[in-house]
Amino acid sequence: MGISEFRGPGFSEAQWDQIRSLADSLDAKQLTWLSGFFAGIEHQAKSALFGQATPVSAPASTQNRTLTVLYGSETGNSATLAGALSERLAGAGRAARVLDMAAYKTRELKDEQDLLVVTATHGEGDPPASAAGFFEFVEGRKAPKLAGLRYAVLGLGDSTYEFFCGAARRLDARLAELGAARMRERVDCDVDYDAPFADWMSAMVAELAAQDVAKRPAIVAEPRHAAANAPAFDKRNPFPATVIDNIALTGRGSSKETRHLELSLEGSGLAFRPGDALGVMPRNDPVLVERLLATLELDPEDAVTVKERWLSLRDALGEMFEITAATPRFLSHWAHVTGSDELKKLRDDNTTDSRADYLRGHHILDIVRRFPAPGVDAATFLAGLRPLQPRLYSIASSPDFAPDEAHLTVSVVRYALNNEPRDGVASSHLAARCDAGATAPVYIQANPHFRLAESDAPILMIGAGTGVAPYRAFLQEREARGVGGRSWLFFGERNFDSDFLYQTEWRDFLKSGALTRMNVAFSRDSATKTYVQHRLLEHARDVHAWLEEGAHVYVCGDGAKLAPDVHAALMTIVQKQAGRSKADAHDYLSAMQAAHRYHVDVY
Repeated sequence: MGISEFRGPGFSEAQWDQIRSLADSLDAKQLTWLSGFFAGIEHQAKSALFGQATPVSAPASTQNRTLTVLYGSETGNSATLAGALSERLAGAGRAARVLDMAAYKTRELKDEQDLLVVTATHGEGDPPASAAGFFEFVEGRKAPKLAGLRYAVLGLGDSTYEFFCGAARRLDARLAELGAARMRERVDCDVDYDAPFADWMSAMVAELAAQDVAKRPAIVAEPRHAAANAPAFDKRNPFPATVIDNIALTGRGSSKETRHLELSLEGSGLAFRPGDALGVMPRNDPVLVERLLATLELDPEDAVTVKERWLSLRDALGEMFEITAATPRFLSHWAHVTGSDELKKLRDDNTTDSRADYLRGHHILDIVRRFPAPGVDAATFLAGLRPLQPRLYSIASSPDFAPDEAHLTVSVVRYALNNEPRDGVASSHLAARCDAGATAPVYIQANPHFRLAESDAPILMIGAGTGVAPYRAFLQEREARGVGGRSWLFFGERNFDSDFLYQTEWRDFLKSGALTRMNVAFSRDSATKTYVQHRLLEHARDVHAWLEEGAHVYVCGDGAKLAPDVHAALMTIVQKQAGRSKADAHDYLSAMQAAHRYHVDVY
């Protein structure tokens, strides 16, 4: 029987010719995916007409496999992708529950049947702080055998770091070790993850539909109304915020520069809560752009197209691409362009350490200077670059205290490399090129794992440097709303005289009672360096008493040193003050995390 025998009702001859032509051009997997796509369109149409509908059950003899989408998110990207995956699955008639690893009940893992995982990586190949408990369980002795589980993992990471997508690699290997079966090989995404994620999502939807087409019920879900209330401005369409003020917080003689910026969100419709972050889309340093153009001997006014937009090469390098830190992708690309044997050797799998060392010591400018490519054209050079990414900054203000504004605390990154001064992309842009009246493209990045306690529970805030920013927002919020409850701030910086960020404001909070206690540590004011973890240990008895009385603990700052050092100090405090073993102290802090009383926000 030919396809013409299946002609559906109401199609015109022209429509049927188009359908037959398309069907003849597709393979089996594409046809399966397309069936899911049209099921999704039907689902949306029915939802719009009828609202919530009752699932049509499958025959009793063919029960559908359960499907869970699990995510571990540091900045919100994994959560966004997990949500998009769930919606795509629903459109293909496959219902999935979407869960944050922080909220996932690990006892349920043994009963899972199909599991799709999207996870970010933090620091030295570690999972996001909110997902640490899940990883600890899966990699521990109590993890169950998972012979009945099918799974696939997608990792988000940054290839400029040595342990690229390390958390995803760990989880993928461990699930296999526990007996689970991979539905598809793991995909590791760099910061420009849109295309590989879209490919992975399409492949997973097609595979699940192909494997379960005879089993799944036809599901018509409740229509989503949230989209109607979604903000007009987001990561893909940032709001041009006007800079109200940009002032130095550090004093004369400081070994660093930290600035306070106030931006207007008036008219944007953007809303946030204390603990959330502001995404800022920076521009590259114009001086660096001109150096690159001169080194490559490219015409700045050459017209190039980027994401269907025509602009000059100078503007493309200024606002569309990462042109500072080099990546393995750029090394591989430039090795191909130049034919350099030295660069080709760095592409080998057995040169991971030397490649990481090389990338730490060489920016893109250094590489194109050392390995010239005479006659290279603009398109060839751009092909090796990643899109310019937004940077996230903890918001240092409460919307109840400063309506229609977002305040930032920015440490300006400056250092020397290869005998030349270098600057951080975003921090130097905000410091040097965002005076009052300038605009900066911004959006809100929610941070649900770092929320101010809703009640008047005690809060214990620990931060160093710009890690103090969200605590300014916390105290503004409590004061503006008249919320009581004790609060204790541990703050660390380099020098008292030049680096005591927001010193006057903390004193005012102490006077008003919004801040109950404050202890500071200035590491370079004495021969013996003192940090916030030392202050915690000095006040161990009181810190433990606060924990016992239900205090929420917040840690914000450097993820490589501050967070582990503070955690170790809290472990010691619980052990010594409560007479507990190391294992018991670990369980105590894990229980606080599970109860959402131990919050970590690191960078």
